[in-house]
Amino acid sequence: MTGLKHKLSILIFLLLLADCSTAKKEAAREAVSTAEQTGEMSVEIGPAETELVETPVEAPPEAAPAMPIVLIPEELRPGEPLTVAFMAGGDGAARNFRVALLNSREERLAKAAAFSLEEDGAGVLAATIAVPSTALPGEALIRVEKDGVTLGEISFHIADREFAAEEIELNQQNTNIRTVPDPQKTTESEQLWGIINSTGTEIFTAGAFVPPVNSTRRTSSYGDRRVYRYVTGKTDTAIHAGVDYGVPTGTPVSACAEGRVVLARFRISTGNSVILEHLPGVYSIYYHMDSIQVTEGAMVSSGDLLGESGSTGLATGPHLHWEIRVSGENTDPDAFTARPVLDKAAILSKLGELGNL
Repeated sequence: MTGLKHKLSILIFLLLLADCSTAKKEAAREAVSTAEQTGEMSVEIGPAETELVETPVEAPPEAAPAMPIVLIPEELRPGEPLTVAFMAGGDGAARNFRVALLNSREERLAKAAAFSLEEDGAGVLAATIAVPSTALPGEALIRVEKDGVTLGEISFHIADREFAAEEIELNQQNTNIRTVPDPQKTTESEQLWGIINSTGTEIFTAGAFVPPVNSTRRTSSYGDRRVYRYVTGKTDTAIHAGVDYGVPTGTPVSACAEGRVVLARFRISTGNSVILEHLPGVYSIYYHMDSIQVTEGAMVSSGDLLGESGSTGLATGPHLHWEIRVSGENTDPDAFTARPVLDKAAILSKLGELGNL
């Protein structure tokens, strides 16, 4: 009996030993499985594998030098034009360069395509851009781009400016012109925007403009904040894009500068209308004329007769509406009579001071 008990004890001990070994193996397998899932598998490295290998670190590329940019003038008000000039450096055709105007939050306010100054210096490009009349005063930025890549930037200041407010009552005919849908008006609008948003390559004039009529009497100014009151009692708001001269019907209207006639026809909203192209992206506009004396495609000199003033289209009385567009943006005509549109001598002088000519 004693021998049998002894044999049973040995058998139980062996069974317990086997269970312990199996548990250890299962625990080890579970540990390996968990480590593989978490990526935290530890690996022992022998002495030969602990040598540090130095990996050469490349120095960061040097920043591209800032492109020298000339601004004329260096400070201006909302509604005024700005000439931007820079050296292309043989980097491609002028049509590949763009100039953007941004506010202090880097929101784009306006843009313009660059053009060549031709004989005045190889590689000298320029663009005329306008500060919108709605721009807030403060710091702003001019950015030069090529194929979407920024080449250079320069800051300038937009001064404060106040505009007048006026209310205009419209009769039934003028109310209809503004409110009644008309496919012809849509076609005329698309044609107009197609013209004033295009940028050519020819410079027809570079000097200061002259007023299109002899009279100095104005019934509305540039940038006036208008409220139109319809016969229905409803109202609508707009910003006056030009200058209105209060002159009698039949007053001679002349070209403000040399240029090419790109539009000469009747339009529903603006009546008998003439548009002249003066340099890339810059156009003068004459509305509500009683008659037109030029044809599309013709070249005119400063002072040449374009037609006579009147009250055609949306007009409350005889007058001439004179407007200047720069890359599509309406611009204060008085700024163009105060200084040259494209002061080439000043541009080249300033670029020379920067060591670029």
